[in-house]
Amino acid sequence: MELRDYLRILRRRWLLIVASLVVTVGVAGLVTLRSTPQYQSTSQIFVSTNSSTSSDAYQGSLFSTQRVASYADLVTGKELAQRVIDAEGLELTASELAAKVTASAVPETVLLDISVVDPDPDTAQRLARSYSAELASLVAELETAPGQANPALKATIVDSANLPTGAISPQPLRNLGLALVVGLLLGFGIAVLREILDTTVKTAEDVTAAAGAAIMAGIAYDPDTSRRPLVTSLSSHEPRVEAFRVLRTNLQFVDIDSANKAFVVTSSVPGEGKSTTAVNTAITMAQTGRRILIIDGDLRRPQVAQMLGLEASVGVTTVLLGKIPVADAIQVHETGLHVLSSGAIPPNPAELLQSQAMHELLAKLRAEYDTIVIDAPPLLPVTDAALLAEQTDGALMIVRHGHTTREQLRGAHDRLGSVGASTLGVVFNMVPKKRGGNYGYGYGYGYGYAPEAGKRRKSVGDTATSVS
Repeated sequence: MELRDYLRILRRRWLLIVASLVVTVGVAGLVTLRSTPQYQSTSQIFVSTNSSTSSDAYQGSLFSTQRVASYADLVTGKELAQRVIDAEGLELTASELAAKVTASAVPETVLLDISVVDPDPDTAQRLARSYSAELASLVAELETAPGQANPALKATIVDSANLPTGAISPQPLRNLGLALVVGLLLGFGIAVLREILDTTVKTAEDVTAAAGAAIMAGIAYDPDTSRRPLVTSLSSHEPRVEAFRVLRTNLQFVDIDSANKAFVVTSSVPGEGKSTTAVNTAITMAQTGRRILIIDGDLRRPQVAQMLGLEASVGVTTVLLGKIPVADAIQVHETGLHVLSSGAIPPNPAELLQSQAMHELLAKLRAEYDTIVIDAPPLLPVTDAALLAEQTDGALMIVRHGHTTREQLRGAHDRLGSVGASTLGVVFNMVPKKRGGNYGYGYGYGYGYAPEAGKRRKSVGDTATSVS
């Protein structure tokens, strides 16, 4: 990954990074506040020999230096801990007390530091002093040879334990500083991991690379679409209406030499907005005064008639079975759009759609209408859309931002290619509003009436979305 890729991740996932930072700092702050303050008191021991000459003193110093490391181990042992417990009358076990104590030999010296940590500063000081005294007694016992009155080494307290004035832990500034660094690293790491694992399409490059076709329109996300799915319920200057005008204009350049066009509107998987896009595209085309027919070719989950408020029981299957002529099955919407609904749901949709009767029906209708829009099922779950696309000029693919994966889109494109059908273009659906301007003319262009002199032009930078 290049630097610009990391910057893109930072821009797209900054909320995740901030959330990780807040959680980490919050946890560190909570732990710091709930931690019991600990105080440390330290005393220092000087280990020496009883030497009378300088040469003996030198040898004794080397001997003492070697012994200091052993005494450091004695300090943290249970024997000395038990002596302190007996001397101070503590209600602790030797292991519990030993856990409070640390000892370290000062390098290249005969000095030994003994430190005791306790929530009470007075107790820490008292235990440190008791440890120093008991260690001096223990050293005297260990270093006195049998039959001798004086020990070879002695431990002298040279720095008595002090009364601590401040706690050594917790350290709020250090804890919060570390939490800040860890939170940033953790958040950015999670963001990069999610970016790597996230295979959904989010950019125009992702779409064109996987679909092998250009983006013909971008429709931004609009939560009101489920309540008002049709463009006829909106003002003519609404961004969603303009988005479908852009799509209508771009579709005019598809197979420009053909006087009568027919194409399928489909998607990779359900839930990408293909039915609403198909209906609104057909309505927008019909508003130009041309003869437009929309066919509900989804014989499994038909939605066109319901969206337009028309009768669904008479339609494609009724005509294919020869029960009524196609002219009697076609309904006219108030917008002037002609509609052939699905009819009764058959048990064998794929067989009906690839039948000779379906070929003849499409040929007859194509001769009577300027453009036929067919709402078809998703490509990956069933073969219906591919069969219909093979009988028409191709398929218009609906891709949902952040939902459709690159593998799904590539698989849908391959499904069309396997039957010799082409992908006419892609509609990038449910794009976040801040990205709506990246996929076609008009997003953020400034829809509305001309402003008065001296006043700033009013612009609308967002488009709407379609959902199925």
